Amino acid sequence: MEAGGLPLELWRMILAYLHLPDLGRCSLVCRAWYELILSLDSTRWRQLCLDCTECRHPNWPNQPDVEPESWREAFKQHYLASKTWTKNALDLESSVCFSLFRRRRERRTLSVGPGHEFDSLGSALAMASLYDRIVLFPGVYEEQGEIILKVPVEIVGHGKLGEVALLASIDQHCSTTRLCNLVFMPAWFSPIMYKTTSGHVQFDNCNFENGHIQVHGPGTCQVKFCTFKNTHVFLHNVPLCVLENCEFVGSENNSVTVEGHPSADKNWAYKYLLGLIKSSPSLIPTEDSDFLMSLDLESRDQAWSPRTCDIVIEGSQSPTSPASSSPKPGSKAGSQEAEVGSDGERVAQTPDSSDGGLSPSGEDEDEDQLMYRLSYQVQGPRPVLGGSFLGPPLPGASIQLPSCLVLNSLQQELQKDKEAMALASSVQGCLIRKCLFRDGKGGVFVCSYGRAKMEGNIFRNLTYAVRCIHNSKIVMLRNDIYRCRASGIFLRLEGGGLIAGNNIYHHAEAGVDIRKKSNPLILCNQIHHGLRSGIVVLGNGKGIIRNNQIFSNKEAGIYILYHGNPVVSGNHIFKGRAAGIAVNENGKGLITENVIRENQWGGVDIRRGGVPVLRSNLICFGYSDGVVVGDEGKGLIEGNTIYANKGCGVWMMSSSLPHVTSNHVSYNGLYGVAVFSQKDGSSEFPGGHGAQENFSEDGDAILWETELEKEDDPLRRPITIALVESNSVNHNGASGLYVQSSEALHVVTNVIHANGDRGITVAQSSQLTRVANNSISCNRQSGVKVEAQCKVELRGNGIYDNRGHGIITKGDSTVVIENDIIGNRGSGLQLLPRSDTKVIKNRIHSFRAYGIAVRGRARALVQENTIFQGKTNKTIFQQISNNQDCIMQNNKFLVFKKKSDTWRLVNPPARPHLENSLRGPSAAHSGQKVTAMATRITARVEGGYHSNRSIFCTIL
Repeated sequence: MEAGGLPLELWRMILAYLHLPDLGRCSLVCRAWYELILSLDSTRWRQLCLDCTECRHPNWPNQPDVEPESWREAFKQHYLASKTWTKNALDLESSVCFSLFRRRRERRTLSVGPGHEFDSLGSALAMASLYDRIVLFPGVYEEQGEIILKVPVEIVGHGKLGEVALLASIDQHCSTTRLCNLVFMPAWFSPIMYKTTSGHVQFDNCNFENGHIQVHGPGTCQVKFCTFKNTHVFLHNVPLCVLENCEFVGSENNSVTVEGHPSADKNWAYKYLLGLIKSSPSLIPTEDSDFLMSLDLESRDQAWSPRTCDIVIEGSQSPTSPASSSPKPGSKAGSQEAEVGSDGERVAQTPDSSDGGLSPSGEDEDEDQLMYRLSYQVQGPRPVLGGSFLGPPLPGASIQLPSCLVLNSLQQELQKDKEAMALASSVQGCLIRKCLFRDGKGGVFVCSYGRAKMEGNIFRNLTYAVRCIHNSKIVMLRNDIYRCRASGIFLRLEGGGLIAGNNIYHHAEAGVDIRKKSNPLILCNQIHHGLRSGIVVLGNGKGIIRNNQIFSNKEAGIYILYHGNPVVSGNHIFKGRAAGIAVNENGKGLITENVIRENQWGGVDIRRGGVPVLRSNLICFGYSDGVVVGDEGKGLIEGNTIYANKGCGVWMMSSSLPHVTSNHVSYNGLYGVAVFSQKDGSSEFPGGHGAQENFSEDGDAILWETELEKEDDPLRRPITIALVESNSVNHNGASGLYVQSSEALHVVTNVIHANGDRGITVAQSSQLTRVANNSISCNRQSGVKVEAQCKVELRGNGIYDNRGHGIITKGDSTVVIENDIIGNRGSGLQLLPRSDTKVIKNRIHSFRAYGIAVRGRARALVQENTIFQGKTNKTIFQQISNNQDCIMQNNKFLVFKKKSDTWRLVNPPARPHLENSLRGPSAAHSGQKVTAMATRITARVEGGYHSNRSIFCTIL
């Protein structure tokens, strides 16, 4: 830049003395001068902005200590906004004929105050012409009657804010008015300080105390840098109003009420306000940063596929079991034999392997031994939803989610959802932006088809922040809402809209309360540290709850009851002090693709008529059970990954008739699936939550006995018997499936693999428990154990490679039909005293023990079975005493005859026949998003896991 050789710093110092018009002229000289003027942003432009009596700090009142990105741009935006009220003058002048030949009238300035031209505002208004400027000098001006504004004027207080007080009731009848730098108080005869029904009013840098402001459509208003102390702003049928950078303090009722649908009749200012809004910086983010700690979950693939194993049947002497090497001289025989536990149950003492059991074909063999082979298949754990598997949790490892489970940013979600984007971009009714609502009763109340948009506001220490009722719609973007004495956001009577990107926390009631057919879209919010639930949906409330972080709430993260029926998808719900999601009192809902982790009670708790669809969720690392289906709970639990919870994977009551299908249940501390029928006898609930729930608007008890819809839902097919089907249950600390029930139960087409105790334990079953077409393999003890006085039917199962017996029973009505019981370390089938069993058309083989062992006075019908020889010629059938009640008919015994004989399970092929019977998970659903993830966190089972209760199973 050529400027007479002066340094830039000196030019900046010289230009810092120029006023605004002079700066504008200098910027037009040339490009170099323009850039020089722009470089004064942090000096001259900052000084002009802060010294302006008509505005305040650009980030007041929420962030007065944070400088704007550009002081010049902030000053420009305020300057343009302050001229909106005069746009009508240009329209009027351009419509007059021969305007080019008419001399433009100069605006007059009328002075009011002691020693000036006028003594009162009323007298000055009587002499004012169009667009005159009335300046009130310091003092208190009290008008004894209502002031009616008939011509457009500008009323400005002189001096600092607070030096000019106006006690008046003003009724605007003209097209436009601007009021600036004044303190408004109500007159003695009316609480209404200002009212307009058709014109446009603009307030800049004013204070309002203890009164009311009313704007009726098609009137409009523009309010900026104002403080409202115990003042109510009432907007009725307004097409557009803008409240920006304002503070609302100490309201005894609502601070802002928006009532009625925006008027179709719009005044002249509507288009200018709309243009001003669109030209100002948007609060819709370009990218979303995580508000809280980073979530780590390591991804790991451990591909297990169905494997083909060969059973080796050894020579004519006394061969060693192929499950271990031959004993060396001097070694104890007992070190290689399975130990006999209680009730004759055998537990193999072999080292652990990665899948919880050793394959017989994978161990050392003597090359000189005579070998015979039985070829068969073992079904390992099925893939998780994404086609991979979860490995065992490691202690002390951080939780890292794979990229497919990380939450999308708000911008990404809006780009995917065009309807949500249209809502976020729309402006209708009232726009409230960058305002502070504090220390009062209510924030914003939208009713009777009203429309309001709130961006970048702070609501704190109120009774409630926002209420939306009676078919009204709200759009809430990037607000901070905290420490409300009731709920933060409350929707009822078909309220709706978009609630996105907000930080909602520390409320005495729910963060968001949805009821009575309200149907909002709740997107990308943080809802946390509430003294009750994060989100409550009740009384036929609906809504879409998507991609939110809901954590550290004292009660359920999401609570659905009284016919609430939301769609809950893609949320992260974690570290709650109760359940992640609770569905109670006839609640419904589609709950899909959520990550529910590290909650103190059940990840999902369903009780008292709750009927949700729980599909394709990741429920992991809970301090209690993964899913709890309590008394009278129902619903469809399908395609979920339930992993590494310290209690059971699924804890349910059979009388509740849940449908548990196509889930991956692994590495849980206790049972994979536990089924009970006893009512929970506890009358006291943990944490004092047994008391009557409180879901009234302001904390008062309310009964929801009316207006409850009964809708048919095609996602829920009714069942009459509790059903556990097509699940993969593996590597859990206790039994894969534990049954203690007096109700009927069907267990079909499951893969139950490598669990820390038995595959299936039936401890009580006074009605029939049907176990059909399951693969039960590699469990640490027996494949199936049936206790006394139980009625069980085992049909079409493949029971392979378990470390104890294949089946051990002392039930009084057990039917074992058409099963493959192969390769187990104990007996294939052991019948204990006083049992009554029918063993028909099974294929049975045991390595070390007997194919069938009958102990004591057991009643049995053993008919048409194929029993393969195992270790010695004596390992086909054992009957300890001369038992007349044991009937053997038409059984086929196969013994080896020559070297390298191979026996195959053909006609039919190896059971179970899952190909035709599997419904498969709802893999067609988008739930396949939950993919291989492995986290190494200890979930060891302690002693006493045979308790018949869920850990903290009672939620409400």
